[in-house]
Amino acid sequence: MMFYQFVLLKSKKMALMLSLCFLINFFLLMSSSSVNACQRCVHQSKVAYFNKGSALSSGACGYGSLAPGFNGGHVAAGVPSLYNNGAGCGACFQIRCKNKNLCSKSGTIVVVTDLNHNNKTDFVLSSRAYTAMANKGKGQDILKLGIVDVEYKRVPCDYKNKNLAVSVEESSRKSEYLAIKILYQGGQTEIVGAEVAQVGSASWNYLTRNYGAVWNTSRVPNGELQFQVRGHVGI
Repeated sequence: MMFYQFVLLKSKKMALMLSLCFLINFFLLMSSSSVNACQRCVHQSKVAYFNKGSALSSGACGYGSLAPGFNGGHVAAGVPSLYNNGAGCGACFQIRCKNKNLCSKSGTIVVVTDLNHNNKTDFVLSSRAYTAMANKGKGQDILKLGIVDVEYKRVPCDYKNKNLAVSVEESSRKSEYLAIKILYQGGQTEIVGAEVAQVGSASWNYLTRNYGAVWNTSRVPNGELQFQVRGHVGI
């Protein structure tokens, strides 16, 4: 299990605070869990794609307008077993189309930002991610198919110059209610817990997963805040 710790400076208007956080501590406590036992397994399935880009901003993970900007727009909705009650939000997968005439060997890497309710496909991809599986000049051909056979596996997320971050939701109210989104989780981690405390205090209050990547609490400490985030480590 991994622990991340942040400090968040609390302003008068909490609703205006976005990603005002700084990674101040990180340490590894233990590796893996039963959930991660098959992180390296290659799975066989099918994928489709979103016809409308607007669907990307209304995903079940709660990333909102940030979602289309993740990973260069290479994002996806995963079936319930991958969404994992929201713990799968932010997970990265390499997906390769099995049509050798149309598709490249490298495929594409996607970030899970939504829940896919269609049991015919494990993923529904953004059109950008879907066409990225194709060989050069074959993007329109793969779009015409609509659904393709694929193989996929979990891979580490790499956000390059971005650290794990916290974004405060506009619904938050000073000293009454706090809701946050956890963004840019690197590696092969799944966020399984979050806590908040006043800076300098050892008295932590648990946050509850509201849905997707959104966590909340009505027990909001006064003053500047620090966060502690727990995550399972992939193998």
